[in-house]
Amino acid sequence: MTEPDTQNLPEKVRDALKAGHLYYMQDLTMEAIAHEMHTSRSSVSRLLSYARASGLVTIQIAQPHEGATRVQQELHSRYGIGAHIVPMPSAISDVDRLERVAISAARILDRFIDSNTTVGIAWGSTMSALSRHLIPKDLHNVEFVQLNGAGNTYTTGVLYASEILRRFGDTYSGTIQEFPVPALFDDPQTKVAMWRERSTRRILDIQERMDVAMFGLGSPFSEVRSHVYAGGYLDTADYASLDESGVVGDVATVFFREDGSHHGIPLNERASGPDIDLIKRVPRRVCIVSGPSKVHSLRGALAAGLITDLIVDEGTARALVDLAEPVEDAADAA
Repeated sequence: MTEPDTQNLPEKVRDALKAGHLYYMQDLTMEAIAHEMHTSRSSVSRLLSYARASGLVTIQIAQPHEGATRVQQELHSRYGIGAHIVPMPSAISDVDRLERVAISAARILDRFIDSNTTVGIAWGSTMSALSRHLIPKDLHNVEFVQLNGAGNTYTTGVLYASEILRRFGDTYSGTIQEFPVPALFDDPQTKVAMWRERSTRRILDIQERMDVAMFGLGSPFSEVRSHVYAGGYLDTADYASLDESGVVGDVATVFFREDGSHHGIPLNERASGPDIDLIKRVPRRVCIVSGPSKVHSLRGALAAGLITDLIVDEGTARALVDLAEPVEDAADAA
């Protein structure tokens, strides 16, 4: 690799590129780089950190033994997915676990998001954490569309959901399409009428041509409570209905059972998120999950065929593999 032409770039970017080239491509020590650049070792360290954080430098780690661990192989064998497993100690809080998974996920998203793509984004605790760590990538003709409404009886949800979308749009030089409707309608017939409106239909049409869908999983059992369960979206009757229906989780406020089935769940008639069958038609479906308390939700999403690519912490991946043989795929049982 030749050293890049940086003449027209800002001074900080030029210095960060040079430090990155010397450190990663020429194997110079920080002390040697500091001497060559006539600066201090701490300044070199800051330049390298900036190079990584701004996307000037990206790092990939190749797994030995044909690129897959035993757990990755097991997940691929059982579910036919690609899995990126984030290593971490078992004695870690779910808050820290989520943060570390979000940081790792942000550093590998460029393999899923490219120019000329439409990306669906589901709001939630996981996607909010992920959006805070995104690495800039200069793309063109990228569109990010909100997958489900965020309004409830306490808030419109616009600020929360739009902030997540805005971070994606700013990071990848893309446009954003918000979806300003309730997360869950009070009356299914209101949703039917709303879905006939041309302004709503425009967003639904964009969702139907997504190239990538990106989402976390909601779970009523998670220690870090999913936003839909902690943000006032469900009342006592809703929780009772979910329990009666055997719900273990949701994607974009569309609920499912552990066997992957989703039909016959009353709340889904009121949900603003895309139908699970629509999500399954998206070519690339990237799920980010952290915390063993979400393992049953993850199992249900996999049984439903919702995931092509999974980014997950090591403990949750092992808990999934250690469960009994996977339940029968709902699609096959139908």
